[in-house]
Amino acid sequence: MRTHPASGKAAAAGDREGFVKLIFDKDDRLLGAHLVGANVTEMLGEPTLAKALGATAKQIARTIHSHPTLHEGIMEAAEEVVRKKS
Repeated sequence: MRTHPASGKAAAAGDREGFVKLIFDKDDRLLGAHLVGANVTEMLGEPTLAKALGATAKQIARTIHSHPTLHEGIMEAAEEVVRKKS
């Protein structure tokens, strides 16, 4: 499990409150996600698709994410899991 603070895009918009929490199983497959903050409904598609496809933290972290976007918070949370496993 990893919680990541609001993204740079959120900070630029003046709304830093929120977080992304990704929950993985022992094989690093995504089990679920908690997204809190402004405009998180725009981000729901990525973890939903990742869960449906059985994506791992590494696969999510290595997927290209546009910058600056709120979606980077999902990538950064996955990257933190990958770093901790290394």
